[in-house]
Amino acid sequence: MSTAEKPLAGIRVLEVSLLGAAAITTSLADLGAEVIKVEPPGGDYGRVMTWPIVEGDSLLFLHCNRGKRSIVLDLKTDEGVELFKELVTTADVVVEAMRPGALERRGLGYESLKEINPRIVHIAMSGFGATGPYRDLPSHGIAFDAWAGVVEPERDDHGRCTIPPHVSIGLNAAPLYASLGVLAGIIAAQRTGVGTTIDLGQAEAAAAFDWLRIETWRAYERPESEVTGNASDNFQRREPGTAGMSDGVRYQFYETADGHILFMASEQEFWRNFCEGVGRSDLFQRWPGTTYADHAVGNEELRSELIALFRSESTAHWAEFGTRHNTAIVPANSSKTLPTDPHFIQRTQWLPADTHGADMLPLPLKFDGSELEVPGRAPSAGQHSQQILRDLLQRSDAEIERLLAAGIIE
Repeated sequence: MSTAEKPLAGIRVLEVSLLGAAAITTSLADLGAEVIKVEPPGGDYGRVMTWPIVEGDSLLFLHCNRGKRSIVLDLKTDEGVELFKELVTTADVVVEAMRPGALERRGLGYESLKEINPRIVHIAMSGFGATGPYRDLPSHGIAFDAWAGVVEPERDDHGRCTIPPHVSIGLNAAPLYASLGVLAGIIAAQRTGVGTTIDLGQAEAAAAFDWLRIETWRAYERPESEVTGNASDNFQRREPGTAGMSDGVRYQFYETADGHILFMASEQEFWRNFCEGVGRSDLFQRWPGTTYADHAVGNEELRSELIALFRSESTAHWAEFGTRHNTAIVPANSSKTLPTDPHFIQRTQWLPADTHGADMLPLPLKFDGSELEVPGRAPSAGQHSQQILRDLLQRSDAEIERLLAAGIIE
């Protein structure tokens, strides 16, 4: 299998970011864009901010900045700003992933950028966006999920509020929305010759990912004559999302002989196939259910039958059974056990620690007949400063030495 032509080859991105917000361009770098990370003197402190620390760099930094190049440029100096402007003339995209107005305060807002390069696509990603009462509110990744209602406080045994384990949605969803916006902006700029600026709040991205629950509660504000539950529940309204499935029986977690599976036979066809496959047609005859989305809510007698059935065989048996009998069953993994799953092993090629600093999950895109070129390790601070100035801005060695001595670059 050959290595793919980089899909975004020829696209140059200037990125000013700190911490996890650097994920805004990770997928672009994975797809072959040249991402130049413009760092402040001393570099992005995300290298030491979060655990685990792998040989001196945080895993978060290694992951979010893989495949990028780094230039340390002091944007608090006039000469540093002028160098940045020169780089803008060579770029397709400028990414600002910090508090709102960070570049504007240095004379590098979008109005200035488009005078330099009318085709430039500018995106500003911040915690809460460029407007609104929370615009300047300091925040970290969990803040976005707390604001969006994605994660809610739990209480420990002493009655104190705690943060429950959860996937960080705002931290991960916002970069995907940003990539979509950047690519749309590039396509439009190539067609029209005119760039654009995009404003993205990570908190809003968390809410957008949770659209079904949020929109369901909104729909329930309308009268029950207009908005009901589904026919299988006798049109009774249930809580949005998975909260409304806690008492489900045909759609539920079950323990196996060596782990857990998620059983999803809420469609009548899947349920019939399951019952016939395990030689228990009597279960279908007694509780046939309705055609769609019938979870057999509250049927504890049926639940007891299924508990005994699933405990009788291994997780691997039930996964194979689901394929063979066309019924929806999936192994239930944890983030720790997932890499041992046979499907994961076959489809996921780790980006290895010896080339990336830590073992990392790749971009989950598979191009027909080819493989994406691996992005490479995250840079050290200023690793490419001299090379970038020499290659892109045609600075002489003597000029580069002067800039180093003056602290304009590192």
